[in-house]
Amino acid sequence: MSNKFKHRWRSDLLIILGVLCLLFITFTAFLNWMLALAGLVILALAITWFIFNETQFDKELIEYVAGLSYRLKKVGGEALLQMPIGIILYDDTGEIEWCNPEMDTIAGSHTTHIGKALDDISGEINQLILSDKDSDILTIRDRKYRVRLRRDDRLLYFADITDVLEIKKNYYNEQSVLALIFLDNYDEVTQGLEDQVRSTINNEATSLIKAWAQHYGIYLRRTASDRFLAVMNEKLLKHVEADHFSILDQVRKVTVPLSHIPLTLSIGVGAGAESLEELGTYSQSALDLGLGRGGDQAVIKRPDGNVKFYGGKSNPIEKRTRVRARVISHALSELMLESDQVMIMGHQAPDLDAIGSCIGLLKIAHANGRSAKIVMDRQKNVTGVARLLDEIKKHKNLWTSFISAEQAHAEVTRRTLVIVADTHRPSMVVDRTLLDDVHRVVGIDHHRRAEEFVKDPVLVYMEPYASSTSELVTELLEYQSNERPLDVIEATAMLGGIAVDTKNFTLRTGFRTFDAASYLRAHGADTILVQKFLSDDLEQFNQRAALIHRTKIYRPKVAIVTGDQDKTYDQVLLAQTADTLLMLEGIRTSFVIGMREDGKVGISARSLGDMNVQIIMESLGGGGHLNTAATQLEHESVSSAEEKVKQAIDRYIEGGLS
Repeated sequence: MSNKFKHRWRSDLLIILGVLCLLFITFTAFLNWMLALAGLVILALAITWFIFNETQFDKELIEYVAGLSYRLKKVGGEALLQMPIGIILYDDTGEIEWCNPEMDTIAGSHTTHIGKALDDISGEINQLILSDKDSDILTIRDRKYRVRLRRDDRLLYFADITDVLEIKKNYYNEQSVLALIFLDNYDEVTQGLEDQVRSTINNEATSLIKAWAQHYGIYLRRTASDRFLAVMNEKLLKHVEADHFSILDQVRKVTVPLSHIPLTLSIGVGAGAESLEELGTYSQSALDLGLGRGGDQAVIKRPDGNVKFYGGKSNPIEKRTRVRARVISHALSELMLESDQVMIMGHQAPDLDAIGSCIGLLKIAHANGRSAKIVMDRQKNVTGVARLLDEIKKHKNLWTSFISAEQAHAEVTRRTLVIVADTHRPSMVVDRTLLDDVHRVVGIDHHRRAEEFVKDPVLVYMEPYASSTSELVTELLEYQSNERPLDVIEATAMLGGIAVDTKNFTLRTGFRTFDAASYLRAHGADTILVQKFLSDDLEQFNQRAALIHRTKIYRPKVAIVTGDQDKTYDQVLLAQTADTLLMLEGIRTSFVIGMREDGKVGISARSLGDMNVQIIMESLGGGGHLNTAATQLEHESVSSAEEKVKQAIDRYIEGGLS
């Protein structure tokens, strides 16, 4: 056919030549009519030939198009009937008007489905039609099909992708996974023990880890006395996850009879990366995250930022040393000396610990000869903090060190050092954008590390074993070479920070806590003033009593309190109510839920150690410690938040949260 079109192009050229010839003959007639007549005869013969040729072309073209149309129709019909893709035409009532034989095979029938309902093949088909999607993966007779929908034509295509999905699944299951296993408190457990007992503990733990690896088919290699390297694939990791890393509990239980302190593991798992180098990076990062959260847990980290936690149910054993405190104190001084000024900020809705630790860091900056400011909202504060600020207002030099976020932005430079205290989550700081204005950020916190973390800090001092951030900052103050004496109000504020987080030295206290308190007391900390900061007013007492009156026992020894939907509650009031519930006989864990002034639902959780409320709150987007945690939920009612808390408790008890 292509040659015919070429001939047609040539015919067009002949028409042009014919017109030129006619013009030439007309011109020649004036000079020699005989020659012009001969030319005219020749031109007439040429035109006759041209007309005949055009007629023949049109006839052949019609025959060609008719033949091609027939062939296309025949091939198209055979393709519809024989292609390995199911096709359905349906009417507006959901009845099948036509389908090809492959569709009948897909549906598992030897008879046609024409005239039958779409639901006879799969109820999911109508769900796809009613949705706003143009395609979906449906299961028909244990096979997976990619179903594409053309709504305007009421047409459905079914392509079998079972084998493709199986290949993808096998590829995913065979991807390498790297794990680092660390006996995180080995030195603390074996300290002071006889060599024979130390060896027995080591052998017991090693035997358990080897048996665990052998059970799952994991390659295990010991790299140090307290470290192991494990190599597996995604399929094996799924089995280990399904068992919730039971090796954590096994090692803890078997070592209890051998020492007063159970031996615990921290496992960092890197998965989903393309290269072994990346897997190593993710596994080390996961291990660091687990250790930062107190150890005794497994952490799985992937390139998409997804992090899973298992374990972490035991109370962390104090591991920090005075050597580390001295090193951190010296490093902090060096950073301050390299900066032009220091900006210090805690978390939103600060408590006494956040304010107290910020004041301590302010003192360290002044001791190093640097100008420093504390960034906070001086207007909106809870009762205890408001009382502290009222006292601070009496000390002009200290009060002028408190500035707003707007003032901080106006004063900050690229050489400014920003210190974040009593939190490590950017979403919780007073002003997140302030972190983006500087090159150097320091984080000091006592909470267990969460997935969200300050980006690229130059120095981190995170100790989940400490009672409070004020305790950590007090130790840093002690190791300042050019230490300046604390004023009474400064020492009192820091002691108040320790007191509020330890519930007046009854929870999470270690000997270092009392050492810090002793140091502050020696600098004039006023315990009567601290008690004033922590005391309730009558209205607050009545509100707490009203909340306690609404207590419901959800599970044995688990209490839940929900406030009125139409009433707002202070976050501190929710926390105090949760604390008070633990003082009642028969209650070991408490959850208090109430609407806050900012429209979020606040949840405070407390435990005497039977349940890890941090894990429960983390599942709802919060965090904290094993026995003290909290979260805030947006776009939720109090009743819906209560249901979410109940579901999280159920998952925790049933092993779904680890």
